[in-house]
Amino acid sequence: MKSDQDRNAPLKTRQQGSAIFYVVFAIIIISAAAGALLFKAKVPPKPSYDLKAPAMTSAVKALPEVTVYKSATCGCCSKWITHLENEGFKVVSHNKEDMNIIKKEAGLQPGLASCHTAFVDGYVIEGHVPASDIKRILTQKPAVLGLTAPGMPQKSPGMQPEGSAPQGFDVLAFDKSGQTTVFKRY
Repeated sequence: MKSDQDRNAPLKTRQQGSAIFYVVFAIIIISAAAGALLFKAKVPPKPSYDLKAPAMTSAVKALPEVTVYKSATCGCCSKWITHLENEGFKVVSHNKEDMNIIKKEAGLQPGLASCHTAFVDGYVIEGHVPASDIKRILTQKPAVLGLTAPGMPQKSPGMQPEGSAPQGFDVLAFDKSGQTTVFKRY
């Protein structure tokens, strides 16, 4: 026959097991809370985004839209557009049968022409001008009609393998009379 002590042994073991479970559980909760407080203290605060605030700050401005006129069959023109898009520009492209009309209306002299003509923020961009030069003209705002990479320079954006550095040509700034100055040498 079992004594009272023997009969109470399983109950006592269960009570001890339950107590251990609650102590371990409490330690886990306290550790998690302490860890969360320490982690929160080390993580920099997330920036708040006020949707009613202006979309641009003085440090970061959205690039203006570029409108491109090109021949429907010109592959290098499409690659140049991709170059601009990869550099953050939004591009709207129009295929034209007679590009000479566009170039004449843009004020381009024949020696400055290339395969496509673009317009951005009041400037004419003729041919395979690197996006960095377009960004520079938009920042500096010189008193010129635009930029050109005359002809089709073989190592210019859209003409070379993607990711290659431009080289071996000049980007020219030009005015309404067709006078040019070197804007950037590659």
